[in-house]
Amino acid sequence: MSKIVIYNGELVNAESPYLNDNRAFRYGDGLFETIRILSDKPHNISAHLARLKRGMEVLNLDIPANFFEVEIPTAIHKCVKANKLPTQSGKMRLEVFRDGGGTYWPETDRPAYLITLDEMPHNLFVVNSEGLKVDLYQDIKKTKNILSNLKTANGILYVMALNYARRNSLEEAILMNTEGNIIESAQSNIFLVSNGVLYTPPLSDGCVGGTMRMKVINTALANNVKVYESSLTPQNMLIADEVILTNAIRGLQWVGQYKSKQYGNLITRKLVAMVNESIAEMVC
Repeated sequence: MSKIVIYNGELVNAESPYLNDNRAFRYGDGLFETIRILSDKPHNISAHLARLKRGMEVLNLDIPANFFEVEIPTAIHKCVKANKLPTQSGKMRLEVFRDGGGTYWPETDRPAYLITLDEMPHNLFVVNSEGLKVDLYQDIKKTKNILSNLKTANGILYVMALNYARRNSLEEAILMNTEGNIIESAQSNIFLVSNGVLYTPPLSDGCVGGTMRMKVINTALANNVKVYESSLTPQNMLIADEVILTNAIRGLQWVGQYKSKQYGNLITRKLVAMVNESIAEMVC
């Protein structure tokens, strides 16, 4: 006899793959990647799979033969083909979690994965028309450990930060580590621009090892724009010319206001053009 559970007031078969001993749901025992689909192809996929592989190794998940070389790329292609995106542009979420049941003591280290895909309107990265209004989220500081650079299924810190932003009429919240350095926003990596030079926190400060972060660094260097990885403080934000937030889905977004400080977007627009140009060359 099938086990029945209540989900949002409705009777549901507990054997549903979304519910059946899903350890990502129960314990945050998993990882995820959000991947931008451009021209029906996954953008920066090698960087995403490299980060996912590092994360699986940290979580002691078994990595099946040809998992990254064949199985995942094939599954991504199948998902894109099945969804037939009218714009050829989308937001893909690849979740990998420890399979099987168990409590805090897992029964296996075998991985399972789920891929979902939503359409997006633009088949390139677009600069936000209005600058984002941001402020510091200081209720919880991010600790530095072996999980800090990964995108794990436990995102409660980021949820809390964005809830703070929503309650205070902000578009984003800036996170700090326990040493008082700014490291990222709730959804993105962060760059400061001063005198045409880019500054971004090093991974050792505890920020997520963003794929777009590295794309921006490499693109900037290839176009003779200086980039330095260095610890940053809130004071650095007050003297910066621009503040740029980067993530795999939105690309680069410019911040318009932090406290009483106003920012421009000249370098942001140049970098977005450079990134889009590099993508166009790859597609051709």
